[in-house]
Amino acid sequence: MKLIKILPALRQRCDRKLSSLCFVPEYREPCEEDIENLQNFIKKSKKLFVLTGAGISTESGIPDYRSEKVGLYNRTDRRPIQHLEFMKYPDRRKMYWARNYSSWPQFSSFRPNKNHMIFSEWERKGKIFHHVTQNVDSLLVKAGCLRLTEIHGTSYKVKCMDCNFNLSRDSMQLLIREQNPNWNIRQNELAPDNDVQLKMEEIRDFKTPTCPKCKNDRLKPEVVFFGDAIPKTKIDVTKQKLSECDGLLSVGTSLEVFSAFRIILQAEELKIPIGILNIGQTRADQKAHLKINSLCSKVLSRIKF
Repeated sequence: MKLIKILPALRQRCDRKLSSLCFVPEYREPCEEDIENLQNFIKKSKKLFVLTGAGISTESGIPDYRSEKVGLYNRTDRRPIQHLEFMKYPDRRKMYWARNYSSWPQFSSFRPNKNHMIFSEWERKGKIFHHVTQNVDSLLVKAGCLRLTEIHGTSYKVKCMDCNFNLSRDSMQLLIREQNPNWNIRQNELAPDNDVQLKMEEIRDFKTPTCPKCKNDRLKPEVVFFGDAIPKTKIDVTKQKLSECDGLLSVGTSLEVFSAFRIILQAEELKIPIGILNIGQTRADQKAHLKINSLCSKVLSRIKF
């Protein structure tokens, strides 16, 4: 009888674990040499700079864009919304917020995985001097990371582009619900930026949320959309922190986006050793002093201080 009661719970836990790995691309197990090389690379660094991307969050169940077979670009013809179209066209803002509202309950429920917790532990032990992430999921924040720059912003904050009114994303969810009391379409197929696909007829009755202060409808998550510019203050902070470091470890990113690749170029110019841990090729493989091609958590969990 006890076994019968336990089996459904075990099956549920297994289903959750399998679903969280469905966006992880195929990878090879790390060898002992990989672990030893990364251990030595990190040991030599007294002020380690960490650069992370979507590959550290795929193990939480959030897809990335470019991974072979499982990345959004390889599975679908969908592309993220561009900054200009969001700012210029009311119908695009309507579509964006309908999608975002629909998927937020799931997106906001994702929890940090082993990678996020490891970086938080490294920071507490004083190993990480600064950490820059391209991710907007704030899972590193949830894990307790403090020495952190979210260079592309965060999905958890919203700002009015006309009057600079600020509110949390959870408050935005309540605002949308108040302005759309009878609209309740749910969609669970997420993109890395919390975007989903909805049919035109599904969003026909959706009302674009308006700012509580100025009543305009240009409320936008504090995320750097494609085609937008990273705030200069973040660029300056990143450059300054990097100049004080003696090692750069890039984890879970193909470095295809220039905002990340630029950091690699700066490290190269400063003659800072570069280590890369990622499944598959990256834009900076030829610049790396160390490259490990494997699942992030399989390697990071083996590093000891």
